[in-house]
Amino acid sequence: AMRAAFVAAAQSQQVAVIAPTTLLARQHAKTFTDRFRGFPVNVRQLSRFVGQKEAAETKRGMADGSVDIVIGTHALLAKGVTFKDLGLLIVDEEQRFGVNHKERLKEMRSDVHVLTLSATPIPRTLQMSLTGVRDLSMIGTPPVDRLAIRTYVSEFDAVTLREALLREHYRGGQSFFVVPRIEDLPEIEAFLRDQVPEVSVVVAHGQMAAGELDERMNAFYDGKYDVLLATTIVESGIDIPTANTMIIHRADMFGLAQLYQIRGRVGRAKTRAYAYLTTKPRMKLTPAAEKRLRVLGSLDSLGAGFTIASQDLDIRGAGNIVGEEQSGHVREVGFELYQSMLEEAIAAIRSGAAEPIVADGQWSPTINLGVPVLIPEAYVPDLDVRLGLYRRLSQLETKVDLEGFAAELIDRFGTLPREVNTLLLVVRIKAMCKRAHIAKLDAGPKGVTIQFHNDKFPNPAGLVAFVQDQQGAARIKDNKIVLMRAWSSEADKIKGAFGIARDLAEKAKA
Repeated sequence: AMRAAFVAAAQSQQVAVIAPTTLLARQHAKTFTDRFRGFPVNVRQLSRFVGQKEAAETKRGMADGSVDIVIGTHALLAKGVTFKDLGLLIVDEEQRFGVNHKERLKEMRSDVHVLTLSATPIPRTLQMSLTGVRDLSMIGTPPVDRLAIRTYVSEFDAVTLREALLREHYRGGQSFFVVPRIEDLPEIEAFLRDQVPEVSVVVAHGQMAAGELDERMNAFYDGKYDVLLATTIVESGIDIPTANTMIIHRADMFGLAQLYQIRGRVGRAKTRAYAYLTTKPRMKLTPAAEKRLRVLGSLDSLGAGFTIASQDLDIRGAGNIVGEEQSGHVREVGFELYQSMLEEAIAAIRSGAAEPIVADGQWSPTINLGVPVLIPEAYVPDLDVRLGLYRRLSQLETKVDLEGFAAELIDRFGTLPREVNTLLLVVRIKAMCKRAHIAKLDAGPKGVTIQFHNDKFPNPAGLVAFVQDQQGAARIKDNKIVLMRAWSSEADKIKGAFGIARDLAEKAKA
């Protein structure tokens, strides 16, 4: 990210780095400033830790182009913030941002380059990468001498936790104690005071005044306290190499990516780190919570972030790429169809076409005759066999193929029920509609409405002749042909629809 930022700044383009928390934004600002010292690159910070005067100055610099790299929190997404020439946007800890934030980032400029960083991408983002909407690159090698974090999942046990905190204290290190909610802080603070009086504790959470939070974090950075008792404010990117024991209270209340991120706050140096995920004693966990903890307990090797994200995708579903859901299943169309539709749309966008690229012959007519067409469960009880038959049937087109299929059904399952007979006839009508370039055929008791594929018919003169042959029983309305017919029974309707499709197929061929 730093190299990309430097390349952009060297080309006189502005860079925005967005982090989810003020602590992380401040840490990045310090790292960037140190790294680019001695180069003509102006790095500024924008978050609630920055005074009003300095913030106003930074915003002016962003608007007039004098600020090259600005590092901040959601404050960078505020309405009044403008850039003179934004070239690169870097989003750190992407899993902490909602879809609305990401859409707002896109609005900033359409031709901006975006680099998102995350050890645990949310399902929607991972799905985007896997389907080709985004390019994906993975860093699978840990830094030299880095050791894997030892992870333990157990019920809350005072003796174990006391031992863990004291071991860290006596080897000269520091510990984190993370709770899910602010109201859990007093209870744990009392527990530490009573059970582990040997260690000094400092409390931090997001509702503190900026100055106080800054002060407490700095004191912990400087090693003045042994234990930092905090909420998920420490989840993202806090880098304290001396802190190597992590205790997570009520781990079942956190998400999988969150747990992985929190665990990643320790083990950032050459020392072996330990993580304890505790749950409420004798409390039954939900199946999803149990699965999350089991996954995390088993994956304690280095660089397991991608595997964790894949498991998260599996547990929570892939989300809705078009809408705002970050996770959840695409139930409406089914996953395979959704994937193929998505791939077609991506291919179209990449080639500059307005419509998805669908090979000729890939379209399928829609026929609505208002008659029951299905293979009844009583006829073919096995669901998989039924689905297989439907799939085979969808690929049959000729009369000979359909007769062969019907003979096979009679041989395997007995005499055809009325619904299956109707289904075979409708499949024949469908094949005929395809030849006639009919995209949609709706039949009712008084007639039929026909719409052509892409509103085109290969033989316009033939179509005119066909309409004239109807002797006033046909009219054209909104690019559709309406044919008046009086059909008294379902059999008449099926026969009539087939006749119309056959006549139009002959005209199309001519």
